[in-house]
Order: sequence, then C-alpha cells, then structure tokens
Amino acid sequence: MAKHLIGVVGGSGYTGAELLRLLAGHPEMEVGPVSAGSNAGKTVESLYPNLIPYAGRTFAAFDASAFAGCALVFAGLPHGESMAVVPSLLALGAKVVDLSGDFRLADAESYRTWYGKQHVAPELLGKGVYGLTELYRGKVSEATLVANPGCYPTATLLGLVPLVRSGLIDPGSIVVQAASGTSGAGRAPAPGLHFAHVDGNYSAYGITGHKHVSEMEAELSGAAGAEVRISFIPHLVPMARGILATSTAQMMPGVGESALREALMQAYESEPFVHVLPVGALPQTKATNGSNACHVTVRSDSRTGRAIVLAALDNLGKGAAGQAIQNANLMLGIPETAGLTAAGLYP
Repeated sequence: MAKHLIGVVGGSGYTGAELLRLLAGHPEMEVGPVSAGSNAGKTVESLYPNLIPYAGRTFAAFDASAFAGCALVFAGLPHGESMAVVPSLLALGAKVVDLSGDFRLADAESYRTWYGKQHVAPELLGKGVYGLTELYRGKVSEATLVANPGCYPTATLLGLVPLVRSGLIDPGSIVVQAASGTSGAGRAPAPGLHFAHVDGNYSAYGITGHKHVSEMEAELSGAAGAEVRISFIPHLVPMARGILATSTAQMMPGVGESALREALMQAYESEPFVHVLPVGALPQTKATNGSNACHVTVRSDSRTGRAIVLAALDNLGKGAAGQAIQNANLMLGIPETAGLTAAGLYP
C-alpha cells in the first residue's frame, strides 16, 4: 500500500527535527518536502547529526507549490509565522497540523490580546480543531486543520479537565506551576538559555500573561460551562526536554482522593498514551522522554482541602511533535498509535 506523502514546514527547529525523527520510523507516512527559514540550504545532518535517515537531504526555502500532492503538512513555525503560510497549504488541498499558537484561539481579538499582533488569516480562526486528541478525537478525525495544543496546556489540561467536568474541584481556584526543559524555548539562541545561565539554575518566567494561559482558560471554561481564570507560573529547569505540571485546586465539599482518582481512571482507561500512575507513584519527566506518553496522578490534601494534580510529558513528544503525529494519524485514517510509543527513554 502506498504511503501518505507528508510535508514539513519549519523542519529545522526542535519541533521540526522531532517530527522528522518520528516520521523516519512511521509505517504509513513518507516524508516529502521539508522547508526551513534561515537554515534553508543546510543539510539536515549538519544541524541534527542524529537524523541519519535524512543524510544528504537539504532544507529548502519555503515555496507553497512544493507541497502540492502532500496529503498532510505539518507547520512547525514560530507563533506569528504559521498564519501567513497555512492558508496557501490548505488551498493546495492538503490537510494541516499547525504546531504554533496561530489557530488555537477562537477570534482575532483574543489572538491580538495574547500574542500582541494582528492575525492575517482571521477567517480560519475558530475553524481549526483544537488537537488535544484525548478530548476531541472525533472532531480531529474529520478535520482539515488541527491546531496542535501547546506543551504546557497539554500536561495541564490532561490532568485537570476530567476533574472539572466531573464537578469535583472548584475551577475558580486553580493554580498551576509547571517546569519545562530548555528545548521548550525553541532553537533560536537567547541570553537566558546559555549553558552558563541555565546549568545549576531554576527560575520562573512569564508569571503573568503567558501565551499558553489563553488556551488553558478556554478549554477549562468549556469543561466547566462557565468562565474560568487560572494562575499559571512556568519555570525553566536545567534539562533539555520534559515538562512536569503541578496543579492545585479546592475540592468541592465531600470530595476525597478516591473520587478524584476514579475520574482520571475513567477518563483514560482506554487511552494508549495517557497513563494514570499506581497509587503512591508520582510522575517524573525522565520516564516520558522520547515518547508520546503523559503520566498523571492526583492526591488530596485533607488539611487544606485542595486537590494536587501532577502530569509529566516530553514537551517535544506528547507536548508537540508526538501529539501532532497522533492527530495526523486520525486525520488520515491511520491507526492512532502508528509511529508512536508510550515507552520513554530511561535512564
């Protein structure tokens, strides 16, 4: 059987490289055109020596016509750049999974508020499916455009949404503290990401107005049936990849840990990539690295009456490229787990 021809726009960033790594082993997808911006003309292996299957291939400058004939294109561009190219890809008849934040929000005003710029394709806002696969599997299967969720929201929402939907926690009391490896900031060099600054350091950033808050609040509001506002404090930790999200919220009267745990178990009992850990076990980032897995658990603090929800995932895996392929599989009618694994790299 012929494989589906796949294109990658923005293939030289960390997310693009992770897409290429996973696609190299995909049984039903074949990588076609791969473009890059400032790295156009460079060979894949000169930037990523791990990507031996692409030895001799060169990143091309973006030309929409090069993607004609692709069944699906992954857009791995930074926020603010995807919206300029996605319409031309859709016009070619390709399905698109966009990994930026350009199509995650419902309207242009919200986008301008959170991303600080005018949206150049407002007609597509609200038309793409938010690609948190476990919540929107049916819609993803029928979609032409999928907005892949952010890495922080994926970890946070997979832990919180079942509890909010079940009415077990007060959605107005949610506080999220999450830590990410440095690859979450992208490949572009920045002073705060130098080895000398990051090594042995642990720091908070973006503590008010982080872009990912917008999609977390939108999804939690939908789950609660009312407007939700959260506090979100991201942190940078000295590791290459991984996210650990710790969310707390006030439990509703009469709710205990068994009810919280049961809600997670029921939500994910048939899911191939979301694993509710055994009682007593806590998520750790290393256990999910290199995989499309998300490990979750919940505890109750009877002294304060608050639920504590923890979720770990690979920010480049389930938080980006892995989830994008999971969505693409559904969009193309391929088995959802094709080319992906729930087994992380350890140690």
